[in-house]
Amino acid sequence: MKLYTINTGFFKLDGGAMFGVVPKSIWQKTNPADANNLCSWAMRSLLIEDGSRLILVDNGLGNKQDEKFFSHYYLHGDDTLDKSLAAHGFHRDQITDVFLTHLHFDHCGGSIERYGDQLRPAFKNAIYWTNEQHWDWAVNPNAREKASFLKENILPIQESGQLRFIPSQNGVVFHEDIKIRFAYGHTDAMMLPQLYYKDKTIIYMADLLPSVGHIPLPYVMAYDMFPLQTLKEKKEFLEEAAVNEYILYLEHDPINECCTVQQTEKGIKLKDTFSLSSI
Repeated sequence: MKLYTINTGFFKLDGGAMFGVVPKSIWQKTNPADANNLCSWAMRSLLIEDGSRLILVDNGLGNKQDEKFFSHYYLHGDDTLDKSLAAHGFHRDQITDVFLTHLHFDHCGGSIERYGDQLRPAFKNAIYWTNEQHWDWAVNPNAREKASFLKENILPIQESGQLRFIPSQNGVVFHEDIKIRFAYGHTDAMMLPQLYYKDKTIIYMADLLPSVGHIPLPYVMAYDMFPLQTLKEKKEFLEEAAVNEYILYLEHDPINECCTVQQTEKGIKLKDTFSLSSI
């Protein structure tokens, strides 16, 4: 197995929304905001090469939305999905599997491309993986989360015939050396790939832990549907990660790709940060 960091660009979100009840006077020390109270966040996908399979975990915002949409999220930076794939010698047509942690637009927007008046899968040779529980949640969204589940990102996957479901069972095996953890606080049945790689355990954190700035337990996003569930999931997970020395791969941290955590007298704290390529 080989792992590659795939950077799809940066976007901006409201700092208060990203840190929930934590005051700006505290969170701005690690994530400074601009004049509009917006902070920059990465959209960092993961490419897994294993035998004949090339698995892409999440794929960023994509580029099919209109100017008004992008004016809200300030897509910036020089990175794109295709540019990042090419830097490692790959093309999107080689992707065999697109694994979607969940169906919020900043995680699955690159799944579908616009071709004239048509919407079609951007990865024409890939199977798209989600789970039936989360799919039902996304296609029948509640009013609060509806703006994150865009039909144009989701329904064409099913219409293409390329959609497959993973059983909603914690620890289910997706592929050799890859099993799936489920989390329910951010959105219903979000999936986190857990990989065994070079005698280490690496977990793609998606929105359970967006950045190192979210390690303290109260730092829970206002975007989370069930914040007390997130609080419980974070506590249990971070304690497990500290004991077992897991490597946490961070999808949204604007600076750090990976980190480890440690148990201290004051609770779980950041231990080290490093790049995926250094493992």
